[in-house]
Amino acid sequence: MSKKLSTRQRLQIDRQKMTEQEPLIRNTNFKEVNLGLPEKIAILEAERCLQCKDPKCINGCPVGVNIPRFIKLLSEGKLPEAAHCLLDDNTLPSVTGRVCPQETQCEIECIRGHKGLPLAIGYLERYVGDWARGNTHRQILDVAPHTGKRVAVVGSGPCGLTAAGELAKHGHHVTVFEALHKPGGVLVYGIPEFRLPKQIVHEEVARLERAGVRIICNTVIGRTYMLPELRAHFDAVFIANGAGLPVFMNVPGENLKGVYSANEYLTRANLMAAFQFPRADTPILKGQRAATVGGGNVAMDAARTAKRLGAASSTIVYRRTRKEMPARAEEIHHAEEEDIQFEFLTAPVEILGNDQKWVTGLKCVRMQLGEPDASGRARPIVIPGSEFVVPCDIVIVAIGTRANPLLIDTCPDLKLDKWGSIIVDDHCMTNLPGVFAGGDIVRGAATVILAMGDGKRAARAIDEYLRHPSRRAAAPPSGKATP
Repeated sequence: MSKKLSTRQRLQIDRQKMTEQEPLIRNTNFKEVNLGLPEKIAILEAERCLQCKDPKCINGCPVGVNIPRFIKLLSEGKLPEAAHCLLDDNTLPSVTGRVCPQETQCEIECIRGHKGLPLAIGYLERYVGDWARGNTHRQILDVAPHTGKRVAVVGSGPCGLTAAGELAKHGHHVTVFEALHKPGGVLVYGIPEFRLPKQIVHEEVARLERAGVRIICNTVIGRTYMLPELRAHFDAVFIANGAGLPVFMNVPGENLKGVYSANEYLTRANLMAAFQFPRADTPILKGQRAATVGGGNVAMDAARTAKRLGAASSTIVYRRTRKEMPARAEEIHHAEEEDIQFEFLTAPVEILGNDQKWVTGLKCVRMQLGEPDASGRARPIVIPGSEFVVPCDIVIVAIGTRANPLLIDTCPDLKLDKWGSIIVDDHCMTNLPGVFAGGDIVRGAATVILAMGDGKRAARAIDEYLRHPSRRAAAPPSGKATP
């Protein structure tokens, strides 16, 4: 246990650095890039926290983690207490400690960042979360007595898992239905192993199962069961199936061989372990020259995956500048270190191919920035006569996703907005009584932590709904047998 430090002493401690694999070694393997903090360094970083009387960092966290509290316990060497505190607020701390954009959320609110570097909240969250995973026998899961109420959760991504965990803590029986053969949603199919090892997701899910959450995979709501069937046999339903339908560029040549959506490319590499082919069953094209279109985290993941699969060159094509890229600063930095090339102020206009219909290049135009558009970022404008070709044999399109219509098309009574996303009220409820929704299927493609925040808010609303029968409407008529 460390001795109590004065504010002046805390201010004299520099922000600690995370150890990493060397860039030109890690870009040839799928092992995790960031290697974590030793206990001594984690406690030293925790001692930088000033324990503000009005901690703004909490307001910056979408799931409302009591950041000063768990960090104080960590700085005192009270790891079991720190883990209990963190897990009480955050269902997936080892996940968010790795993929959450802390630099634009909790850390940007840290008062230490006003003069110097903010507290490394993400690093400390990861450290405590990992300690909890390795010491499951010392965890205390606060689960209320069973209420007898049953809740169905559609989707086991970060939003669904968070809601399931919170509802289980309230004492409700929770069953999660997952379309894929493994739980985790985007955490297992979208985020590469080098950023988020799948064993971590497995262990975080196992914690929820120990708390009583039941997860059923290979079950497609909209095919295996219909939404009205779930509503007939559960007291409430929470839809958290994400926005997994890829958006394409609608340029000539998108049907050529060698063109992937980022969803398919990353799903093959991550969930289906295509990087281990032929030891794994799923193949993937390993081009020598890969071009990825987009500027978000998904684009970084795809381009860095292509490099690890053996591409001699992997290039990101983005229509704005580095400053406007929505990807995390750390992911852009890591990509640059790993020899990923960037073509900024560049927009594709055609995918070129040969007589055998294989990709040979990406025809692009140069852009310049004009006035801000609806997103608040400067609008790219084409520079006439600026056409050029990025040579490539694989093109990965990572420009976004939208709501998958598989479930919503089978429930025409469900109200949607013009983008096909589900409309909810202030209590996360849809127009169908007892049917709630959250995450990307409501807000559109966003970050893991925002989806988790939605899941936590929805769980509170569902708990309130279940505990007050006067708000409950009659369930729709039954369909097939009880799932």
